[in-house]
Amino acid sequence: MLAADGLVQRPIAHRGLHDMLRGQQRGALGGRDRVRRPENSLAAFKAAMERGYAIECDLQPSREGEPMVFHDESLRRLTGAEGQIRQSSLAEISLLRLLGTEEGVPSLQELLDLVVGRVPLVLELKSVAGENAGFAERVAAVLAGYDGPVGVMSFDPLLLQDVRRAGLEAPVGLTLTGEAESVAAHLATMARLKLDFASCRLADLAHFAPAYRELHQDRALISWTVRSPAEAEASRRHGAQITFEGFLP
Repeated sequence: MLAADGLVQRPIAHRGLHDMLRGQQRGALGGRDRVRRPENSLAAFKAAMERGYAIECDLQPSREGEPMVFHDESLRRLTGAEGQIRQSSLAEISLLRLLGTEEGVPSLQELLDLVVGRVPLVLELKSVAGENAGFAERVAAVLAGYDGPVGVMSFDPLLLQDVRRAGLEAPVGLTLTGEAESVAAHLATMARLKLDFASCRLADLAHFAPAYRELHQDRALISWTVRSPAEAEASRRHGAQITFEGFLP
């Protein structure tokens, strides 16, 4: 596993190199037709690797606690099914398909088996109050045998604290919105937990990046979510690597 700066040497594909915007706009990813590579799918991750991009994705636990690559709490938007990912068993999840494709919901282990260190991974742990017990520890256990460049991040400092306590030997970072009034609190959280990098909403970089760089000149900084070359340039001016979708940087 690399230090945090190893995560940001190349652009980071948001939830993989998916084509979920195909029905909304024309451009480098194609015209207005059916989605072929849903977000957080193995197809989207394969496409990102083929172009040499790093991969960002989201993790939620199944009912058994197995880390699954899935963004939403609800199953409805991406699978059409009722219910919550955290209340669904592995057997139930195995039957789901993403946006009418043949793509299923991958586990973290399946993602690691696909990537095998070829590109960096940036994993965001999603948090649900009162439902996170054991989640960080299980993620750390799955990652324990992985040799590739990987980092773990979350909006939730308590989950990051759990990750640290689990002894994960990988960079750990804070995902954040950096409105002016919250910058000091974010920086205090990073100092308290001895975090290695930050991932800031693009719109808030102007508030967050100067203070972050004043304290952490050499630490990795990531922006999200960048959707055009002009936004990529704005991120670059603040010294942040992009988490992108909808175009090819």
